Amino acid sequence: MSRATTKPDLITAAGEQFDKLWKLIGSMSDEQQNAAFSDEMASAGKEAHWSRDKNLRDVLIHLWEWHGLLLDWVSANQSGVTKPFLPEPYNWKTYPAMNVGFWDKHQNTPLADAKSMLRESHNKVMALIETFSNDELFARKHFAWTGTSTLGAYCVSATASHYEWAIKKFKLHVKTWK
Repeated sequence: MSRATTKPDLITAAGEQFDKLWKLIGSMSDEQQNAAFSDEMASAGKEAHWSRDKNLRDVLIHLWEWHGLLLDWVSANQSGVTKPFLPEPYNWKTYPAMNVGFWDKHQNTPLADAKSMLRESHNKVMALIETFSNDELFARKHFAWTGTSTLGAYCVSATASHYEWAIKKFKLHVKTWK
């Protein structure tokens, strides 16, 4: 699927990928949903997330936390409080450490809560996207606080693209689950 560049495409892609994610989860048994990822998952790629995430909950919480980043960032900046997307002290070179912090913070979060939290945050993000026009989402420099990117690009990253990432992980989990 190509990366969305219009509001309708963003809404469609985010909705379709979110539905695909839940269909994949729904196809797994309870045992499989609650199982730790296989050792093969930890070495499936060079990116830190392959060894960081140990189960479905970890991935769902990661998505939820990134929804929170988007929601907080937009809310603050729309209220006149200039705030970067990534919280201090993180930047685009150090954000993997932030992701580890998210992981660590939620080690006692039950899978059922993670599912509920993600469904709720997805709905909030989709409602937020609906409040913006196509130009507000995808015209460069429409908002000074989006820098050289567009608000829509951040929304795509926090929804459709991130859901595709999770689906890839979950498909490998299904394939390697014993």
